[in-house]
Amino acid sequence: MFITVEEPLSDAASDAANTLRASTQMPADALRGRLILVPTPIGNLEDMTFRAVRVLREAGRVLAEDTRNSGRLLEHFGISTPMEPYHQHNEHRQTPLLVTRMQAGEVMALITDAGTPGISDPGFLLVRACRQAGVPVECLAGPSAFVPALAASGIPCDRFCFEGFLPPKKGRQTRFVAIAAETRTTVLYESPHRLVKCLEQLVQHCGPERIAGVFRELSKLHEEHRIGPLNELLADFAARPAIKGEIVVVVQGIDH
Repeated sequence: MFITVEEPLSDAASDAANTLRASTQMPADALRGRLILVPTPIGNLEDMTFRAVRVLREAGRVLAEDTRNSGRLLEHFGISTPMEPYHQHNEHRQTPLLVTRMQAGEVMALITDAGTPGISDPGFLLVRACRQAGVPVECLAGPSAFVPALAASGIPCDRFCFEGFLPPKKGRQTRFVAIAAETRTTVLYESPHRLVKCLEQLVQHCGPERIAGVFRELSKLHEEHRIGPLNELLADFAARPAIKGEIVVVVQGIDH
């Protein structure tokens, strides 16, 4: 369930919103022939920024990982910009065609199902191709699941490494060996059906007492934080009949 604001803004809030809109306005010609990465909420729709809404309205085309999910988001914010799909199954084929269109003057905004495009989501290939072709690329500031998990963990975050999703099979053990020896905090994403196996492998390689955190459904109604020794986290989640939602795992470095 998303938490949304349904009541009208107060006069003060409305004035602040108008000021923010005015301060972020850009000349129309500044938006020609470019790619704009637009982060979208990871759960709570209140995390959508005024600027993100404006850019999606002004873009010539919205490239969406899933047009059904993104269609609901755009409808919620009253955005009628045409969409077309851009995802892991068509990105190799579509990328050169999209770059050619941007070189000809089209403005395209890229969004994914949640969070910042390119961060464990489609986007990297298109950004790289745009850079190589001289097409300007802009990225708006916005949500990404690993940032609130890391910041709220209480585990050192002055130095960290981001692993994204670990490979499900080939190369997975190698990555756990590297995580075990890492002096920085490690942040990774995991699917709910592999979380218990992931914690088992972390206990095996990092030891049962290494401190870690599991963050589930960040910014959503059933948000959950669990922080403690790996063996306690494993016992907790292994005892559950089912695990659901988006998951971030934070693992303390070996020197701390």
